[in-house]
Amino acid sequence: MEPTKKFVSGDEAVAIGVKLAKPHVIAAYPITPQTIVVERLAEMVESGELESEYMYVESEHSALAAVMGASVLGARTFTATSSQGLLYMAEVLHYASGGRVPLVMMNANRSVALPWSIFGDQRDSLSLLDSGWIQVYVEDAQESLDMMLQAYAIAEHPDVLTPVMVNLDGFILTHTYECIEIPTSEQVETFLPKFEFANKMDINEPKNLFFSSSPEHNIGFKYQQHKAIENAKSVIEEIDKKYEAVTTRGYGGLVDAYKCDDADYIIITLGSITGLVRDVVEELRSEGQKVGVLKVRYMRPFPDEEIRAYTKAAKVIGVLEKDISFGYQGTVFTNVSAALRECDVQLINYVAGLGGKNIAREEIVHIYKELNDTENKSKVSAVKSQAVRFVGVEVPKDED
Repeated sequence: MEPTKKFVSGDEAVAIGVKLAKPHVIAAYPITPQTIVVERLAEMVESGELESEYMYVESEHSALAAVMGASVLGARTFTATSSQGLLYMAEVLHYASGGRVPLVMMNANRSVALPWSIFGDQRDSLSLLDSGWIQVYVEDAQESLDMMLQAYAIAEHPDVLTPVMVNLDGFILTHTYECIEIPTSEQVETFLPKFEFANKMDINEPKNLFFSSSPEHNIGFKYQQHKAIENAKSVIEEIDKKYEAVTTRGYGGLVDAYKCDDADYIIITLGSITGLVRDVVEELRSEGQKVGVLKVRYMRPFPDEEIRAYTKAAKVIGVLEKDISFGYQGTVFTNVSAALRECDVQLINYVAGLGGKNIAREEIVHIYKELNDTENKSKVSAVKSQAVRFVGVEVPKDED
């Protein structure tokens, strides 16, 4: 059989990817803009297209707890959430990662209250970077489908055994329709092995799961958890190459660099905004400007070595993100700054798109111009004086 093409939303692409992975248990609680994912999966189960136990639970907290319980019995599972729902799951996120449960969950990135907003930024998932989950951010519907399959292969790898969160920008990806290529079941079977969980609960081989530990031993478990996510770096690269060999689609592993090798000015991005920035790079390159864009695909594990490698020729770097750690700087910027702390390069933090505000092409062009302007020493101090630059916000003159 040949792969088929279909015109679907990002949410539907996720549901198709989950169906191909054949989870044994799905726990569902709807929340905008994730709802379409669990609706489509419910239809697949009802029609017999997908053989799975579908649980409609009473809350997001219950959804994650339910799939965690099913996973430790040896079932491949799935759930999805967004925004306040993800925050409601926060307690269980730590249980799942500390218990080394190989879950896969989709999160539709959405702003968190207050003010209340159903539109997308990335403050929900980025606020939970320390919960011990692998976090990947996708750019389009095709990557959304493909990363659902890769996520299971990563989470279930014996050197990792760590839950994976696949993040889609709310509405920009979840509700936008694109043409995708759907792998055949034969391709998926070649790529994704049958789920075998060595630590599953077994009456014939009893194990102690989700236990308490003394301070003396607790740090040892946390060390192992940390090493597992570090191990995931090589596993992610390996799995992405294997997926490309099967489907012809690869994503570069931890990052995706576009025209960065000789770029003087680079914007580092996360998620769907990368497409617009890439278009601007093409336009400015045609005018002779040496610019590039580096898409960070994984925030955990963080690609520090890759960022250093792809930005080594850069003179000025802008980090463009839909997040802010109030009173300091953007979370992505903090991580990038740490990775480049010993490198001789100017960094500027741009915060945009909060609450779903549109990021315009002209604003991207202006960012590249500003990165260029920092070579003029008379302007460097002005740039440095404002650690965080809000894009699309009128800043009072006395604060500029």
